[in-house]
Amino acid sequence: MQRSDLPRARTGPEPQLLLTSLLGDFWYWRDEHIPSSALVRLLAEFGTSADGARAAMRRLASRGLLTVRRSGRATAYGIPARTAAVVVQRTHRLLTFGAQPPPWDGTWTVVTFSVPERARELRAALRARLRLLRFAALHDGVWVCPHDSAAAARALLDELGVRASAVLRASEVLSTTSSGLRAAFDLEPLAQEYREFTRRYEPLLAAVEHGRTGPAEALRARTELRVDWRRFPETDPDLPQALLPADWPRQRAQAVFVSIYDRLGPPAEARFREVLAQSDPELAVLARHHDSAGIAELFAQLGDLRPSGDTPFERAVEQRRLREASSR
Repeated sequence: MQRSDLPRARTGPEPQLLLTSLLGDFWYWRDEHIPSSALVRLLAEFGTSADGARAAMRRLASRGLLTVRRSGRATAYGIPARTAAVVVQRTHRLLTFGAQPPPWDGTWTVVTFSVPERARELRAALRARLRLLRFAALHDGVWVCPHDSAAAARALLDELGVRASAVLRASEVLSTTSSGLRAAFDLEPLAQEYREFTRRYEPLLAAVEHGRTGPAEALRARTELRVDWRRFPETDPDLPQALLPADWPRQRAQAVFVSIYDRLGPPAEARFREVLAQSDPELAVLARHHDSAGIAELFAQLGDLRPSGDTPFERAVEQRRLREASSR
């Protein structure tokens, strides 16, 4: 498969996102630092200039998302302590999201609130944060969610100081619309995104199944695939089966994602090692890819090490999600 044949993420992945994805895929749970020259070469695989690559490293380091070691004029970067557990948790979420809808007992979480017109910034912040909790607006001051998010919603309202508010758990819903509270969720744009994802990547899956993807193409395609898929676990309200259309396209898209991700792991690792060996052959042999089965095992072993939201990486992800939710 030629470079021009590879499916591309819609807006093109940013160097910082590419770099964190590469390290998360091939360098998790390693204390060793990778020379900046090697990271420049790795990002060059995606068309990132040397200046752009070095700028991405500096920005990630300044935000606490990479650690830095210097020896003379040489600089190397690594994954901060405790971030490996975050990588495992997020990758597990990426790989399992969408395989099956969540169970549901028919109970909704309902948030009602009244925010004065003069407090527009507060209202915008509340709406954005509710979206992150997978709520949708049924009416201006009535937001609903089929998940048990009452405690999180109450904590949010208290944090923002929204006193004229209530959080309810309701199982008996009388509505004037045939779809009831489901009407709050506009699923068609999301369905189109899933269909587009499947159309974009099914040709790649066919190429992978027929052995037509070399190591360099595998590294690029697998990394860009991961970056492209990540928006779904962050924006999909993950409705129960009873609230989904009969032809909901998510499961097919998820199957395509996981199949390509798992199959491209070995050749992508080979290319990662090959590029890293140009700077440090001894480091190169330490690179490892992970697949869905391996990540499931690691996730089960996390136990008390499971992240609690207080690492720089988790805070950075939450800030990015909040910016994206505020723009919707």
